Amino acid sequence: MNKEIQAYNDSQSLADREVCNRLSVEINNYLDAGESKIWHAHPVWFINGNPIVGYSKLKAGVRLMFWSGADFDEPDLKINTGKFKDASITYTSAEQINVDDVTRWLVKSKEIQWDYKNLVKRKGVLIRLDHDEE
Repeated sequence: MNKEIQAYNDSQSLADREVCNRLSVEINNYLDAGESKIWHAHPVWFINGNPIVGYSKLKAGVRLMFWSGADFDEPDLKINTGKFKDASITYTSAEQINVDDVTRWLVKSKEIQWDYKNLVKRKGVLIRLDHDEE
């Protein structure tokens, strides 16, 4: 695991640390070729420089966010919790994490991507990437 991400996880309370560690294991298992780092103060995974998934500690719990999740058509993911096409779910304990759901969302995160990488270059215009562009 990325040492910066492990340090982030280790800095959380016990319950939040368990959530963070479980999420990072599941994400790393599926996005093994993806780049990961601390970005804007929380763990984020990328594919070809495009942010795909990340999590952050909020007052309500640990929020797992998919940058293109609004198009996943998943009822458990709340849309418009951040900006643009994101969707997220918040966990307060590791027991709440349904691995099958997270895996399904990770599959969709590779298939459904909006081009956040070039958002500034396109002056705020967000376009959907073709699956072949990965």
